[in-house]
Amino acid sequence: MSAALTGPPLARDESVEKVTGTARYAYEHGEPGGTAYAWIVTSPVARGRVLAVDADHVLRDDDVIAVLWHENAPRLGDVGDPVLAVLQSPEVAYHGQLVALVVAKTPEAAREAAAALPVQYEELDHDVVLTPDHASLYKPEKVNPAFATDSEQGEPDQAFDRSPVRVDHTYTTVALHNNPLEPHATTAIWADDGSLTVHDSSQGGQPVRKTLAGLFELDAGRVRVLNPHVGGGFGSKGTPRPNVVLAALAAKVTGRPVKLAVTRQQMFSLVGYRTPTIQRIRLGADRDGRLNAIIHEVVEQTATVKEFAEQTAVSTRSMYAAPNRRTSHRLARLDVPVPSWMRAPGECPGFYAFESAVDELAAELGLDPVELRIRNEPEIDPETGNPFSSRNLVACLREGARRFGWRPGPRTPGERREGRWLIGSGVAASFYPTYEMPASARASADGNGCYTVAINAADIGTGARTALRQLAAEALDVPAERVKMLIGDTDLPEAGIAGGSMGTRSWGWAVSKACRQLREQGVSSVTANTAEDIKALGKKHTRGAYGAQFVEVRVNRDTGELRVPRMTGVFAAGRIVNARTARSQFLGGMTMGLSMALHEEGVIEPAFGDYLNRDLASYHVASCADVGAVDIGWIEEGDEHLGGAGTKGIGEIGIVGTAAAVANAVHDATGVRVRDLPIHLEDVLR
Repeated sequence: MSAALTGPPLARDESVEKVTGTARYAYEHGEPGGTAYAWIVTSPVARGRVLAVDADHVLRDDDVIAVLWHENAPRLGDVGDPVLAVLQSPEVAYHGQLVALVVAKTPEAAREAAAALPVQYEELDHDVVLTPDHASLYKPEKVNPAFATDSEQGEPDQAFDRSPVRVDHTYTTVALHNNPLEPHATTAIWADDGSLTVHDSSQGGQPVRKTLAGLFELDAGRVRVLNPHVGGGFGSKGTPRPNVVLAALAAKVTGRPVKLAVTRQQMFSLVGYRTPTIQRIRLGADRDGRLNAIIHEVVEQTATVKEFAEQTAVSTRSMYAAPNRRTSHRLARLDVPVPSWMRAPGECPGFYAFESAVDELAAELGLDPVELRIRNEPEIDPETGNPFSSRNLVACLREGARRFGWRPGPRTPGERREGRWLIGSGVAASFYPTYEMPASARASADGNGCYTVAINAADIGTGARTALRQLAAEALDVPAERVKMLIGDTDLPEAGIAGGSMGTRSWGWAVSKACRQLREQGVSSVTANTAEDIKALGKKHTRGAYGAQFVEVRVNRDTGELRVPRMTGVFAAGRIVNARTARSQFLGGMTMGLSMALHEEGVIEPAFGDYLNRDLASYHVASCADVGAVDIGWIEEGDEHLGGAGTKGIGEIGIVGTAAAVANAVHDATGVRVRDLPIHLEDVLR
């Protein structure tokens, strides 16, 4: 493939602004003087009703401006999302649900008053523990976003029973919590003419605008959402969260600009998290390693107030060739906060279990785990029968094995040692589907050889702003420094969210089209939309990014201490626009997968009905000391069936296979198969 498929490693456009502190985030906007500060009050009970709020107790303080709760808060319009119907009902559906809001002249006064606010509750019995046979289990109508809940081909049970080599195991993952560096925050300002402006930490301004317009019964054109700089999201900022509604509500009631930031502790209940899962996987194969049957059955949790069904087993349907297959999803409705998107929802927990089971099958067969995956490479999509637009998983496995120094052949656990350390290597494959959404972009010539390109994209720290400028310069056939990018403002041409690894792919398509038309037509300004282009692309091919991750672990024989000195990831993700920012995305994803495997764990406490560890002191994430050498590479991949700029998504695939690769490496080192994440010291010491 041509080297032009990988773009130059330009530094991020906003890098100097960020490191010097001049990049302004949502909470840092607002008018000097007169700004008020809001603080959320949350429920200490997991199920019940709010009976009374003694607002007068804190309103005696001159610095406290208002206390809002369900009996005095303005009524909101119905937008079909009960989580955003804030302060509209006395019902408490989970521990940590917001029940009141204090607005004060200073953040300190707001915080102090919120802590002192007397709230009386009626407490009811609650149920918060996910079990594989929970009485509330049911089949949802669909799984995120609109996939079939169950899928079956052939005769999976009979094929499994007839297979000479079988594995049948259950794997579990715990609740994982989004913790972007910038908490969810909003500054809301109502103008004298009744229009609303919000600076919101969001992965997409358009859904926020639409939601606020519906809640406050405004024309969408009277709502402006700005998010030029966003400090991470991981999916938690992909839809509007209660903070933006509360800030707008408080600003309307008080007549002042209002700032609101969700605390780190409140983020564990108010902004979504990855559901825990219980996954039973059965694989049946011939003695040469050819799969006959794949059965992947998932149990996960949702909330009573709103359903979210993670698509955990969906990607299993098309990963490897097998004539008989079944996948299913069942939900337990519990008194818990609402789960939601977290980096690679579905694929991340699903591939941990599935790729662990594949490794177990390789052990049963006495076969190299890399070779087993290659032997089951499908020629067409096993689920749909469609051809793949491009599928370079085998190339990723082979190149990754070469770069990592993988020793081919069957594994013998525990054979490699250095002193008191056991050494193991693990591999796992990755997949993430390629999505796109219609977008509009405007390209304008400034008359002096420079250009301005505008699109309501969101750069959540991925480098999207820079990649879009590179694509614009390419389409205009000018140096990148002659292009100015405008993003993060709903007054700009409409575009979708930064989510589903489709941001740069969707926005870049519109940007390239507008710039190309501007150059070809010789006019001063062009606005282009990709809706018809995407419609014409159709669904004749299965499109997705693939990857292979290799991990080395060291396990101390005496203490069980686990170390990961090196990881290798090789990916096939279409055209890579910016080599520097792409590497950062892959590296970040793999780091997050390592964190999932060894550190992150939401610990539920049945007695009071919530997660015990609700801060970064007790909810552990991987730090620099936990991450060794990371080697990132990619396959130069041209794909004529992608459309647009030829890109696929890269933001999420890095996390997908990493946890399985770590767990597989732990087995190679110790002979202990850990099927429940995260891996603890006591797991390997047994």
